[in-house]
Amino acid sequence: MNTQPAVATPAITDAEVRHFVDQGFHVAPGLVSAADLERLKRDAADLARGKYPCNALKPMPATMSDREIQENLLCIHQPHRVSPIMREMTHHPAIAAVLERILAAHLPHWDGRVKCMQSMLFIKPPGKPGQAWHQDEYYIPTRDRSLCGAWIAIDDATIENGCLWVMPGSHRNGYLFPAKPPVDLDEYDGSNCCYGFDHTQAVPVEVKAGSVVFFNGYLLHKSLKNRSLVYRRALVNHYMNAWSLLPWGDLENRLKAGEALNVANYDFRAVEQITGVDPYAEKGYVVPDDVWLRTYNNRSSTFGAD
Repeated sequence: MNTQPAVATPAITDAEVRHFVDQGFHVAPGLVSAADLERLKRDAADLARGKYPCNALKPMPATMSDREIQENLLCIHQPHRVSPIMREMTHHPAIAAVLERILAAHLPHWDGRVKCMQSMLFIKPPGKPGQAWHQDEYYIPTRDRSLCGAWIAIDDATIENGCLWVMPGSHRNGYLFPAKPPVDLDEYDGSNCCYGFDHTQAVPVEVKAGSVVFFNGYLLHKSLKNRSLVYRRALVNHYMNAWSLLPWGDLENRLKAGEALNVANYDFRAVEQITGVDPYAEKGYVVPDDVWLRTYNNRSSTFGAD
């Protein structure tokens, strides 16, 4: 009879951590349970119906089906600010356990502290476009290259319905590639497209529902048009090293307005502490209570998409 104590399976192996540092992404199959996926699907429809009071999402007629309500939505930005279910998902323990190993693994003295600044609920109905090559760091600057997306597949993500594509290793130099508007507005939404690299090295990331794709903020990635008859929903939460300041938010507008701000120590405080203690907790927090809605009528955006 084996009397040895059971050894817990690690959230991520050392080899997988090294792969993330080297290649810029990590796929964790089955990290989110079927029960949580059903909660996310229901909450996506509830958000679109205006269940949670906020300026951007108004109550919709009960006679409209979930599909009718969601079919023109590209993305609901920051749903965790109004939905307790979406906020709970930013703190998902299995996702947090991976993040505290990989997010800033390139920094030799990082202690595993993680904070979250953004959530994005993508609906992507059949026939709707994806987004051309981009880097999330362009939209959410960090000071230590620690930005990390956790892309939760709510539905199976396939080439046919517009899964992610990535350029392995494109994050290594911390270089922001130049970008310009995409030419093909049937394939892609209006957000800028990065250029100046070898497209032939791209690989698709097809995953089952419940899988989570983690990727570095400098990693080039894109998604294509949904050519299937099913939705390709995904919840993407963005995280970073809690020790890094976050020069984001309304910094640009405040500088244009002539405020005397120091970019070096500007810190956006609408954040959620995920692991460890917030080293800047004494600064307090900003708690916005609204979302930003993207439809296919205003799809040109400066927020990025997947």
